[in-house]
Amino acid sequence: MGQKISVILYTRPGCHLCEVAKTQILAAQCADLYELQEVNIETDPELVERYGTLIPVITVNGEDRFRYRVSPAEFRESVLKAAAAST
Repeated sequence: MGQKISVILYTRPGCHLCEVAKTQILAAQCADLYELQEVNIETDPELVERYGTLIPVITVNGEDRFRYRVSPAEFRESVLKAAAAST
């Protein structure tokens, strides 16, 4: 297997939907394909301006793929597509 897919979960403290999104990501059962980074948007004014109340936002290889909600199946499909495109 090559390089892992980059997945970023943009979040903020106390965000219930962010916790749900993280649970859904983990439920996709494809953690061997990606590296997850959680980013608190409140640490960067540019991120607050960009995402504000749109969180959670999930990017896959730098592309915004999901906002607010994601299902395990949708997330897994996105990661598999990104992995296929990077080979």
